[in-house]
Amino acid sequence: MTVCITGWAHSKFGKLEGETVESLITGVVGDALDNAGLEAAEIDEIILGHFNAGFSKQDFTASLVFQSSDDFRFKPATRVENACATGSAAVHQGVKTIEAKRARHVLVVGVEQMTTTPGPEIGQNLLKASYLPEDGDTPAGFAGVFGNIASAYFQKYGDQSDALAAIAAKNHKNGVSNPYAQMQKDLGYDFCRAESDKNPFVAGPLKRTDCSLVSDGAAAIVLSNTQSALAMDKAVAFRATAHAQDFLPMSKRDILQFEGCATAWSRALTDAGLTIDDLSFVETHDCFTIAELIEYEAMGLAKPGQGGGVMLDGETQKDGRLPINPSGGLKAKGHPIGATGVSMHALTAMQLTGTAPEGMQIANAELGGIFNMGGAAVANYVSIMERIK
Repeated sequence: MTVCITGWAHSKFGKLEGETVESLITGVVGDALDNAGLEAAEIDEIILGHFNAGFSKQDFTASLVFQSSDDFRFKPATRVENACATGSAAVHQGVKTIEAKRARHVLVVGVEQMTTTPGPEIGQNLLKASYLPEDGDTPAGFAGVFGNIASAYFQKYGDQSDALAAIAAKNHKNGVSNPYAQMQKDLGYDFCRAESDKNPFVAGPLKRTDCSLVSDGAAAIVLSNTQSALAMDKAVAFRATAHAQDFLPMSKRDILQFEGCATAWSRALTDAGLTIDDLSFVETHDCFTIAELIEYEAMGLAKPGQGGGVMLDGETQKDGRLPINPSGGLKAKGHPIGATGVSMHALTAMQLTGTAPEGMQIANAELGGIFNMGGAAVANYVSIMERIK
């Protein structure tokens, strides 16, 4: 445990009128530094997660962090991108810098502004996270890609509509207690299960309630080496990290197995000396409800084809065997792509320090797991976190 999270900040997610990529970044940087008890001059390196892919005209954004303080000038700053796992890519890059003893404190920021882009362009931008020679013309964009995955899963294992509706309902219920969430409304199982004018089918068996939200938002965390962290107010340590990148074309792999996800979880749990049952909760990448269901299997909660039963049995509810997405997940919280992974780490740090918003806090949380995914199980990042101070 050589790296800790020592500070964090989180914007509201949603359709944020009057904001820009720059204002979203600067809005969280100062708060994260204050939360860590540090000044800008004490930060040794800056990593910005920003997917963009056409959402913002400003496509050279690492130095926008400097707009928060002149004291950042001449410090190393880099933008990273790895599709929907961009935020965790930024976090893991910061971890590596500290592990290499090139910095004591690293500021990691994740940001995305999506809602100012017209609807058809949003779909085209998101499809850039797929293998365009095979999937570039998929109807309904990235929802169509996961709609095809859901259809294939249903064909192999049977209709999972009840389980998908239960996942959506769980996450929306959890999101009610998350003040940062884009949607703080308990939609209920019946609404999520039934097709209606307000919940139409979007792609294959996926309805609107099965799809994460188009969002604006930002989050930031401060990473510190353990020696420095132990002298600070709080320290949430990385017990383990793992990154497993898979082939981009889905035709080169069994897309129903999320093998990269399974590999990342296996590596992280082995390195941490833990099993999945040792964790207090997990924040996982529910870009679509079918993704969360398959992730249950990949992380070891269920055998292939049996992930739906884990949900229907209540095992992933807040009071279940392993609470999944107590924040409401991407489904309720929203999914501003570059910010998502940083948000997961910030919210996990809140949980482990007992400072999560009332109603969202998991009682006696000791170990938190994070899974952030880019593309259709292509970029797979796992972090396992533990409070040490």
